[in-house]
Amino acid sequence: MSKKQHIAIFTTASLPWMTGTAVNPLFRAAYLAMDGSREVTLVIPWLSLKDQEVVYPNKITFSCPSNHEAYVRQWLEERTNIRLQFSVTFYPGRFSIEKRSILPVGDITETIPNETADIAVLEEPEHLTWYHHGQRWKTKFRRVIGVVHTNYLEYVKRERNGYIQAFFLRYINNWVILINCHKVIRLSGATQDLPRSIICNVHGVNPRFLEIGMAKHRQQQRGEPAFIKGAYYIGKMVWSKGYKELLQLLSKYQNELSDLQVDLFGSGEDSEQVKESAKKLNLTINIHPGRDHADPLFHNYRVFINPSTTDVVCTTTAEALAMGKLVICANHPSNDFFKQFPNCYTYNSGKEFVKLTLKALSEEPSPVSDELRGKLSWEAATERFVKVAELNWNISEEFVPSTSKPFMSLSSQELTKGVEEASAILHNTVSGIEVARRAFGAIPKTLRPDEQMCKELGLAEP
Repeated sequence: MSKKQHIAIFTTASLPWMTGTAVNPLFRAAYLAMDGSREVTLVIPWLSLKDQEVVYPNKITFSCPSNHEAYVRQWLEERTNIRLQFSVTFYPGRFSIEKRSILPVGDITETIPNETADIAVLEEPEHLTWYHHGQRWKTKFRRVIGVVHTNYLEYVKRERNGYIQAFFLRYINNWVILINCHKVIRLSGATQDLPRSIICNVHGVNPRFLEIGMAKHRQQQRGEPAFIKGAYYIGKMVWSKGYKELLQLLSKYQNELSDLQVDLFGSGEDSEQVKESAKKLNLTINIHPGRDHADPLFHNYRVFINPSTTDVVCTTTAEALAMGKLVICANHPSNDFFKQFPNCYTYNSGKEFVKLTLKALSEEPSPVSDELRGKLSWEAATERFVKVAELNWNISEEFVPSTSKPFMSLSSQELTKGVEEASAILHNTVSGIEVARRAFGAIPKTLRPDEQMCKELGLAEP
């Protein structure tokens, strides 16, 4: 019998934080392990109670990793009909309020034993390697695949001195990915160009959304009104998630859209500011707390409006299309995958946004074909991932032995590999200096997990 592949999927977030890097890697693990031909381990961050209280919604906290794992598994089991055959393990993490992100603590490659260190999938590879200090990913694992989820450059540009920060971040991302990944999958062209990268949307939607869409399709076939509500948007309520663009459009074209009513659903750091700005408009804008997009409350909406240009591939847009709705979004690289759907309307200007919004509110969505519905599924997304990640190919980097040949007689491949090795050594050296780490934005004292974190995760004490 051939040896099973061991795939370790490392990600930067976990449920109950409902963010893309918590949900999508979870589904990827489940579907990669579904046929039993691979041994899959999902590696997610464990947070101290203090950080859990900041990050997780509805005051949900976990006293130990096993309770957290049980929550994650139950959530997934309720949304799929597949037998869960993957493992879950945890790495120590800390939440950065400044970056609004969870960052690894210590050398998280140690969570996977050397004997099973076959393939690593880094969900957000730049995020996982910015401050990584320890064994190099490409040394530990035979093959390392990065999946780029987030357009960090776009977020940084919106901060103070954003374009200067983005200039340096672009080169840092290139650097850490080059020395740690064999191949990189960019979900869309909205991300920066990266070494050894390919563009492919390898994400699907929760099967529940496809079931909702099929139920709506059956209603349409029976001649029943399937979509009786108007327009809405759902997303974390921070300005960078499309709320700024949406309110600017509604403000500029209030007269043309005087009959429009928009319901906004979201919770986040900018909730109060969004509410205040919405009150100033002469339009009916109702603001509600965030909730699960699969909630029956959303089933009857006809139009999903999403003007965001910071996403790489917007999960909620895919979910809305799966439910059979009309979607209005910007003509932007992040939405290229959705342009194949007749129910997706993309606009290039504010006037075109108004025209398409009024058009969408006056017509019924087209029934989604079986072929297009299939492209939104996690089965199809997993097939695309296996293909572009070349998981079924026996690929390894060509071994270039150490040599004492004169510098001028080295081949280009040997020179490239030598420069990369030197670059990796430099990064490992700098990332091990506390002052340098802090200068580049790392959380203080995250070179190694503290005694309490080690105790909670059953690690050797520092």
